[in-house]
Amino acid sequence: MKYEAILYDAADGVATITLNRPDVHNAMNEAMRRDLHTCFQGLVTDDAVRVVVVSGAGERAFSAGADIREFTAPQVPTQFRESRRRVEFRSLMERCPQPIIAAIGGYAFGGGLELALACDIRIAAADSRLGLTEIDLAIIPGGGGTQRLPRVVGRGKALEMILTGARIDAAEALRIGLVERVVPAGEALKAARELAATLAAKAPVALRYAKEAVVKGLQLPLEDGIRLEGDLSTFLRTTEDRLEGAKAFLEKRKPRWQGR
Repeated sequence: MKYEAILYDAADGVATITLNRPDVHNAMNEAMRRDLHTCFQGLVTDDAVRVVVVSGAGERAFSAGADIREFTAPQVPTQFRESRRRVEFRSLMERCPQPIIAAIGGYAFGGGLELALACDIRIAAADSRLGLTEIDLAIIPGGGGTQRLPRVVGRGKALEMILTGARIDAAEALRIGLVERVVPAGEALKAARELAATLAAKAPVALRYAKEAVVKGLQLPLEDGIRLEGDLSTFLRTTEDRLEGAKAFLEKRKPRWQGR
């Protein structure tokens, strides 16, 4: 499929989505939202893709957030809400069974950071700057930022960032747990692809169910989360890949996963 505002590539079980508006710091416009919605809608049921990497084109930004040029016209609330609902790609990202890795380089502001927050793992280059900056435009985050950020960094730090519109550097993002790893400038995509290749080499069904256990489990009371983990773990013990994993271990060879 051809896209207007993103690039898509898939090889060896890894799909790479590149936000492709580098001339405006990969700012999100309606075309990009539609592209991301369509792309993730396909990934939800794509068994050939085991891991997804999201990055931004160019050297200056992952995404600087919404394209402010779309903010100048008055909005009719009901029409605006419905139009955004139809391209709410972040909810599709939560349904994706594949682990999603954000490769953050340069700016990740507003909707750009919200996109990264919807990913499962975030790797940031040392020159990155991150923030939910909507308060400076007299609005609040509208792409899940007020909900996902406190679940990642805690209530107090999330409120501080959202209420001040602070732009923090990669070192601070790592310290508060907003990103999982910081790498030298220019190496975020390389590091993300290396991690993606490592994950893609794992047993496909186990990889997907491990993500499901963590992501869905966090939405449940502990007792129900433990029950979910037990159900998924029990199912995995019935797969052909589980037998192959045991045989490969005993025979001291690499496993040959079948995905069943």
